[in-house]
Amino acid sequence: MYRERRPFDLITESLYLSNDGRAAMLLIDAAGLAVQVENRLEAENAVLRHQLIILRRKVRGRVQFTNSDRLFFIQLYRWFPSVLKAVTIIRPETLVRWHRAGFRRYWRWKSRSLGGRPQIAADLRALIRRVSVENLLWGAPRIYGELLKHGFTVAQSTVAKYMAARGDPSGQSWGTFLRNHAPRIAAMDLFVVPSLGFNLLYVLVIIRLARRELAWINVTLHPTAEWIAQQITEAFP
Repeated sequence: MYRERRPFDLITESLYLSNDGRAAMLLIDAAGLAVQVENRLEAENAVLRHQLIILRRKVRGRVQFTNSDRLFFIQLYRWFPSVLKAVTIIRPETLVRWHRAGFRRYWRWKSRSLGGRPQIAADLRALIRRVSVENLLWGAPRIYGELLKHGFTVAQSTVAKYMAARGDPSGQSWGTFLRNHAPRIAAMDLFVVPSLGFNLLYVLVIIRLARRELAWINVTLHPTAEWIAQQITEAFP
């Protein structure tokens, strides 16, 4: 009597007929039919039948599993975790361990390096570093241009990556800059002072930073840009 073959029958038969790598491909082809399966009992029956197939090829009392067997159990466990109840020739924790190991291998393969820009030679990296050290005012664009003139094909971003790390090319911190230029720096402020007659007086104060001394002060009722410019000119003749 003809019996309709179910999806798991196709998977089991494909593994039974072939023990090499082709079985895995047949398993993947038949996996598309698994979405039609709604009854977990059918998956458990498939596990039981496949365990019988494995026991038939037992050698000298030892059960040997192929990668296709492991893939079969892992995939069914992924679709139907309840198949653990039907597993008898292996421990359930072993099946779970296979599943986790397969998950790790899959993502290791998924995140593998696909190539990218190859690394430059060590002597070229050393050259970029030496040029950047000996020419502190040269940036990546200048070094990149010099390398092109001498026949070195390298990206400007790669040059910037292998340049020697350094701070400000001038070698001056903000404190050093203030100490060096303090005699020629002044602070200026314009503020409002109410008078006794309730008028607003605008006071301009200029102080030299070198000695904290008052350089100029003046008051006006109507400050303008021309007035402030005149005060600065008179403060620093």
